[in-house]
Amino acid sequence: MGPGTDAPPVRQKMFDRAGQKYRGWKPHNYSDYDSGSESHPLMSSDTSQTSHTSFGATAFMFPDSETSDLESAAPVRPRPRSPEFYNTARRPFLYPVDNFRKNDSSWEDQMSAITYNRFQYYSKLRAYALDDNALIIPNHVVPFTYFVPYISGTESRGDGKQGSLVTIFAVWNTIMGSSLLTMPWGMQNAGLLMGIITIVAMGGLCLYTAHKILQVQMHHGEGNPDGEVAELATQLLGKWAGYIAKLFSLLVLLGAVIVYWVLMSNFLYHSVDYIYGKVQHETVTDTADFSPQNGSEAPPSVLCPLYQFYNEVPYNTSVSEGQRTTFDRVWNLTTTVPIFLVFVIGPLINFRSVTFFTKFNSLGTLSVMYILVFVIIKSASFGVNVDFRNIASIHFTPVFQASFPALSGMASLSFFIHNIIITIMRNNRHQEKNTRDLSIAYMLVTATYAFIGIIFYICFPLRKNCISDNLLNNFQNWDPMTVIARAFLFFQLITVYPLIAFMLRSQFFMAVTRDVYPGFSHVMGFNAIIVTICVLFAVFLPSIGTIIRYTGALCGLLYIFTLPILLHLASKRASGKASLISTVLHLIIPVIGAINLLAQFFV
Repeated sequence: MGPGTDAPPVRQKMFDRAGQKYRGWKPHNYSDYDSGSESHPLMSSDTSQTSHTSFGATAFMFPDSETSDLESAAPVRPRPRSPEFYNTARRPFLYPVDNFRKNDSSWEDQMSAITYNRFQYYSKLRAYALDDNALIIPNHVVPFTYFVPYISGTESRGDGKQGSLVTIFAVWNTIMGSSLLTMPWGMQNAGLLMGIITIVAMGGLCLYTAHKILQVQMHHGEGNPDGEVAELATQLLGKWAGYIAKLFSLLVLLGAVIVYWVLMSNFLYHSVDYIYGKVQHETVTDTADFSPQNGSEAPPSVLCPLYQFYNEVPYNTSVSEGQRTTFDRVWNLTTTVPIFLVFVIGPLINFRSVTFFTKFNSLGTLSVMYILVFVIIKSASFGVNVDFRNIASIHFTPVFQASFPALSGMASLSFFIHNIIITIMRNNRHQEKNTRDLSIAYMLVTATYAFIGIIFYICFPLRKNCISDNLLNNFQNWDPMTVIARAFLFFQLITVYPLIAFMLRSQFFMAVTRDVYPGFSHVMGFNAIIVTICVLFAVFLPSIGTIIRYTGALCGLLYIFTLPILLHLASKRASGKASLISTVLHLIIPVIGAINLLAQFFV
């Protein structure tokens, strides 16, 4: 409508004036004309002058709309466009139910990719909205398979963010893991007082370096909007730093899958052994007669798997080779079970998508809760068994042990979250509270680790050096709570292991081939190598405490003690705020990490 005409404005229908019409999936070559493309910015000279009053507080005049009833001034005539600009791709994206190709193996991947792109498009629209309720993603953009039943009290604000409480819980739940089972063993290696100091000190150091990563991301995140520490290191330090960060991130995941394989072999062995004993109606005969000198008696369910001696009598009797049954030869913890486990886990890690296993993530929280309840109940039944003076006492409790680096190395991995901390905290709705929320989360993790380690350590009824690096190994197979714990943890690890293996595989192939799934043969070969490594460790080094402390000390040296400090110093130097005193003090932290790694070889 020209500025000099008196005729009333004519509403034009939003339809495509040229171009072939397609039903169902949009052809790939039409992506250049998508209304969500960055090549056609929303706020440009082609848009209407009035764009802040149409939809409540904010509205946008798209290139398809040439007139508006709300124009108070003469509109600027847009530049003419070629006919092919107007095509079916500019309509709002629809998901016709009859066009879903569910029998197509790529259906799930296509749905995920298209939905993600559409969500990105509407997120860009909301970036210009002045009202939180404006430009909310419409229902027709979301596939019908993505709708879930309404649950009262779970309403979302529509910003894709999470509150502080959810963020704190997410950090706590992500950090907590199998290290809980090893905390009493770490406390035994450090001594009561030194163990507490080590846990608190390592927790504080890990919190500080994780906070430094967030600070650097806040100042230099413009060039790293969706990346993690590796991308940030590439931006500030160079490509070499990014490659090293990715390498050590892979080593952390490799250490995790090895530990999980050892634990799964342990849980599977004892669970099947318990079932076999029940079927055969065998009587438990491998308990020892405990008669401590102070008159107390240890519960019959408690074991000393390290074959330590009390009054020259072993706590755990061994079975001679001649007494071994066929079942004992076939079902052996360190020879056959890790291999049998391949037939259970092998098929689960070759899937292209592991979406099914993500539905069991809540089991991680339940397993942590069960371990807490397990330790509290068992410790309460044991009572406090502490003696700081009499070295000859069965309950002698040292306050300091020279082998405390075993706990510090293990704590490096136990507090490790640095490679994904940016992603977790990026989803916090209140970014100004990131420091507070991260600090609270680390305080909760530190308190949980210290509680498990201290209470089991001071209440353990046998000699403190009998504590195993897997506290469940200190209990008989027939103990009811132990049976439940092993079965529950085994199922939980079965669902977690494919996820960790998928992350390891995806990061490796993305770094090497730029494709997370280069082909079935490549994935099979990679998984075969990973499983072989896990089996070898489960056979020749089935000690999760040793694996965790070496992996933690090695990867912690770079990811916890060195890389965050280098990023911090590079950021300060770029802003011109670097000082000699601050640089020297911060460089002490990498030295601590190097000493921690070196000390592992002398424990």
